[in-house]
Amino acid sequence: MRRNDHDVTNRIRTTDPKQVAGEVLRLYHGLYNGTSSGAIERAFADLGRLYVGEHPDYLPCDTEYHDIQHVLDVTLAMARLMDGYERSRKTTRSRVGDSPALPAACFALGVVIALFHDFGYLRRKGDRRHRYGAEYTLTHVTRGSKHLHGYLPRLGLKRYANAGANLVHYTGYERRAESIPLNDTLLRRVGHMLGTADIIAQMADRCYLEKCRDRLYPEFVLGGLAQKKLPGGRTQVLFSSGDDLVRKTPGFYMNAAKRLDLQLARAYEYAGRHFKGQNLYLEEMQKNVRYARAVGDAPEARMLRRMPPSTLNEGVEPYPKDLVIR
Repeated sequence: MRRNDHDVTNRIRTTDPKQVAGEVLRLYHGLYNGTSSGAIERAFADLGRLYVGEHPDYLPCDTEYHDIQHVLDVTLAMARLMDGYERSRKTTRSRVGDSPALPAACFALGVVIALFHDFGYLRRKGDRRHRYGAEYTLTHVTRGSKHLHGYLPRLGLKRYANAGANLVHYTGYERRAESIPLNDTLLRRVGHMLGTADIIAQMADRCYLEKCRDRLYPEFVLGGLAQKKLPGGRTQVLFSSGDDLVRKTPGFYMNAAKRLDLQLARAYEYAGRHFKGQNLYLEEMQKNVRYARAVGDAPEARMLRRMPPSTLNEGVEPYPKDLVIR
């Protein structure tokens, strides 16, 4: 039985930065034996301190859906996709010849961006603009982009500062993937993998549906995604409740599948290469979608009763669970 705080293999505890870092570094050294992994190690250490509030400028994470488990799960998926890419490149040929090799620095870049892709949800100390990190939902990718532009040089990845600031936009919807300004074919492929990791990791989470109902919906309300403004000042309700969000999960999956296939160029196939034929992420995603369909139009509490792990610091005030659209 897969545990609620473990990855799709049920081997890695995705609430533990040390376990996830250990697996990512194992993959890295398997591809680049003898190459320094200092950037990756420092990024994991910095992230761990940041999310628990040990950074001098930032408050601890208060978003229960976009928490450290989500970030670590996405980072683990990203490392696996890059591992699958590099291993498939060495054994197969694309239609136009060999795919470009993924240098160690690009692997490190992908890991760092995955770790900090949701940095924009974190609030600065003394923030008087918003009470909750979720209120930055519509701008969190841009905030993360600015942070990465200054952070990557401190890891020895200065030459990727501009590219990294653009790559993080593959995890958001502010820009269409094909409009993100990257002229390098390999870096664009890294972007495809990054956007893919963000989708498949969260939708393959064992508690995905419970998290959508109890954690993501309040973030949508706070972030302005539960409804949208129409011409003439009217508003349209997109998600009326957490249960409504669960009911609409199959539709979201269909849109996500199109994004994965078209805008992100089927980068999820590298997970199958990593797992030597079996794509555990797609299998777990499809399980969640099938169960969402089974829940149907009359979800009952007993049908969604898994208990996601709590990762917020003791004393952190999370957003209220009874938020409604006003």
